[in-house]
Amino acid sequence: MSSVKRNIVRAMTKRLLFRNFAVLFWISGLTVASVIPVRSEPTVSAVRLGVHVDKTRIVIELSDRVDFRIFPMISPYRLVVDLPAMKWRAKPRLDFHRTGLVSGLRYGLFSSTASRIVLDLDMPARVKNSFILPPAGGKPYRLVLDIVKTSHINMTSNEQTSRHTVKPHVPPAREALLGPPGRKPDPMNFNKRVVVIDPGHGGVDPGAVTRNGILEKHVVLAAAKVFKKRLEQSGRYKVFLTRDRDVFVRLRDRIAFARSKNAELFVSLHADATKSRKVRGMSVYTLSERASDKEAAALAEKENKSDLIAGVDLSANSKEVTDILIDLAQRESMNESSRFASVLVDKMSGVGPLLPNSHRFAGFAVLKAPDVPSVLVELGFLSNERDARALLSGTHRTKVADALYRAVDEYFNPVE
Repeated sequence: MSSVKRNIVRAMTKRLLFRNFAVLFWISGLTVASVIPVRSEPTVSAVRLGVHVDKTRIVIELSDRVDFRIFPMISPYRLVVDLPAMKWRAKPRLDFHRTGLVSGLRYGLFSSTASRIVLDLDMPARVKNSFILPPAGGKPYRLVLDIVKTSHINMTSNEQTSRHTVKPHVPPAREALLGPPGRKPDPMNFNKRVVVIDPGHGGVDPGAVTRNGILEKHVVLAAAKVFKKRLEQSGRYKVFLTRDRDVFVRLRDRIAFARSKNAELFVSLHADATKSRKVRGMSVYTLSERASDKEAAALAEKENKSDLIAGVDLSANSKEVTDILIDLAQRESMNESSRFASVLVDKMSGVGPLLPNSHRFAGFAVLKAPDVPSVLVELGFLSNERDARALLSGTHRTKVADALYRAVDEYFNPVE
């Protein structure tokens, strides 16, 4: 038998053995998985508040008993309730008005393994009682929190941290046993440009919220996914999203993620809202030590509060995030960011209206990666009826994605 034939037979034998082993492994995995109960994530169906003579009561309706932790935060005053990752069926409280001690309420996924409820307070307060009620009278499990007034000192003491441990959620096991094997690195990716797309806000931080219930976090995630798909279809780009579902991501983690992927371009997508319903149009922002105008400064201040809104303790932030020194490397990135922004404004002009002075500058925290050219794109105003209608349109999203793609292409392959 020739050496060529031997190699062919050897290869066919290995392939046959591998197939048989894979089938046996799949069957054995199926047998094991069949004896392990598969449980879905617990669900939050409602979050209700009520005012009593001596307290403000918060009731969280749950599909299961879960582990939870409560802790206070100051500057501003907040109470935070951490829960495991859950499905949020509870609708956002768009019409929330001050209820007892609570002046604001937000909730949603905080990370891939945790959910968070944030209660804004106008004064120091503490949780006097916390307990879970079992299902009764057609109602599901209910986590009950009773909030009362307290002093600033008492609120910040360690004694105010409460933890109630009950039956923990067991994650599904079937996917772990029968999930597809990890994919080997694609050698073709080594020649691809790396682009990181950052859908703003997410999870417990909804971003801009309109009167009819449109949430910025959903709008920009949908736009980011279409943009990602358009880039990948070209075969020239390796694309990552800082989040691919409704989950909160810290600003500094978005920067760190882009750098960990060796990003050559970072594009953060947002959709603004203002008191005036007449203002509409897209715009592009890049980092600068000084804001180009008052509107840009105000927008940067609002976007930089994302971590605060989600109940993140900012006191532990590294100097890299809170006060990054704009050195030579960052200045080069800022120049490249401005170059991309100019190209982007040109491409987006054919999609819809632009704000006057469409390329603006301000101190956006999410753009402060010292070595990654970065831009923040405001796709329009959710407070404007025509912009909001366009942002919810699949056709418009495709046009925006195509304009963004053409800008990226021209940025990496400038026309001489």
